[in-house]
Amino acid sequence: MKVVILAGGFGTRLSEYTGTIPKPMVPVGGKPILEHIIKIYTKYGHKNFYIALGYRGNIIKNYFNKKKFKDIEIHLIETGINTYTGGRVLRLKKYLKNETFLLTYGDGVSDINIDKLVKFHKKNKKMVTVTAVRPPARFGALEIRGNKVTKFKEKNIVGESWINGGFFVINPEFFKFLKNDRTILERAPLEKVTKIKQLSAFKHPGFWQCMDHKSDKDILDKMIKQKKAIWL
Repeated sequence: MKVVILAGGFGTRLSEYTGTIPKPMVPVGGKPILEHIIKIYTKYGHKNFYIALGYRGNIIKNYFNKKKFKDIEIHLIETGINTYTGGRVLRLKKYLKNETFLLTYGDGVSDINIDKLVKFHKKNKKMVTVTAVRPPARFGALEIRGNKVTKFKEKNIVGESWINGGFFVINPEFFKFLKNDRTILERAPLEKVTKIKQLSAFKHPGFWQCMDHKSDKDILDKMIKQKKAIWL
């Protein structure tokens, strides 16, 4: 299966770094997080990557054109500076052709088993499978009755709800829900697929961490330093 990685956003919430480099090139343990994401897939034998470029895409091009990767193909595709997530996927249609493909974001790592994800997708026979993850909890929780706190719950290891963790498997029929560059993948397309009962969730209770803020990057750097980077 071909692997699509969305790497064109502005990464404004990580502005400490993204003023000069795109978010997928922000280093984690000395290597761009994009390289870590690629390794998650290569671990399970996937070798054909399509990186959807946008903001400062030339920096990603310069890095990967100089770096040699054994036995894998990395295609660096310009998908527009201001193109939204769904639009970026649509621009890759001619490369993906009429095939089921894998898709994820360029800012999150996980110890997900890609083989199990693909097997789940095939078994459930839905148009799209999204990986559902437990978000790392950022805040303590309060239970309140009237104006009285009845329970104070300090930060959990993970949050209590499931969220979109990326790591999609998508059948080619999904392209009919992508209209143009202004299409946001997570809005109308996935909402419509949900409505027609063609979206399934692969629940991954294990490790997942996105890199939205500097504190997230610090967590990932620390895990590598302590040799606890379980996504590697």
